[in-house]
This record gives sequence, C-alpha cells and structure tokens, in this order.
Amino acid sequence: MAIFLRRLFGIGKLPREMREQFDSEGIIYLAEYVAVTRRFTGKVPGHRASGSFASYVGSLVFTSQRAVATLSTVPKIAGRTMDVRWNDPQQGAVKAEISSSGVSLAADIAAVDPKFSGQLSLTYKVDIPEDVLNRLPTRQLAFDVPPEYVYRAVGVPHNP
Repeated sequence: MAIFLRRLFGIGKLPREMREQFDSEGIIYLAEYVAVTRRFTGKVPGHRASGSFASYVGSLVFTSQRAVATLSTVPKIAGRTMDVRWNDPQQGAVKAEISSSGVSLAADIAAVDPKFSGQLSLTYKVDIPEDVLNRLPTRQLAFDVPPEYVYRAVGVPHNP
C-alpha cells in the first residue's frame, strides 16, 4: 500500500525543474521511486542514534556530465544526497559506488561538519543495466556535501 501511495502522490519522482535541467545535459539513466535505505550511527545537533535504520524513496540520474541522487519525503520535493560531476577531483567525505544492484553512499560525517560525528550510509536499491554501467566514466566517486545533506538524510530540520 505504501508504494502505491508514494506513486500516487509523486513521492520519489524527480521534480519537473530538475528533470528539465538533466534532459539538457543528456540523460544516460534515470530511475524514480527507488527504494533507499539509510543507516546512521552518530550524532548531529538535534539527533543522536546508534544503529538507526530507515527507509526512504528517491531518484537516481546519470547524465553525460554528472551523477545525482535524491531523497523524497513529500510530493514534488526532492533533496539531493549526491550531485557530483564525473570530472570533479575524486576526494571528499562521501564515497559512492555504482553497481548493477544500485548506488551506495557512505560518509564519515565528522569530515562534513566538525559538529557531527559518526557514519551515515544510503543505499539506492535498483537494477542498473550493464550497458548503462559501461557508458559511465567511472563507477566510484568521492565528493564533499554541505551539512544540509546530512541533516536531510537523518531527518533533522536544518535552519542555517
């Protein structure tokens, strides 16, 4: 029933403005309504957890220029968890691995913000065809994210 309601209300669908932007970059792969599992152990201001597990829904987009992942909890809004250009330097607090079974993101959140500590991982569970994987410039990425990406993923409101 939950999957039906998410689709009915568009939770997990890429917002139109984002889709138009990615269309102009040449979409290699797009998956919407992707099951996302989040694991979190650590603390951020306003939240502490030990082995916390949650399920979300989101989207994955690979264009000729970049890789993007989103999380959605309400209709027509998608917060980014990954937005990295293929040719960016491969360094940062977040490591991403793209495989035939989806995308895994792992972050040492203390490297994102000194007020944070612990580990955060997001797993996007979707079958990615081998021909798509072969078209990607790389299957492993490393990048930095702003603190609001972490707050969003752990479910804590962020007021900068």
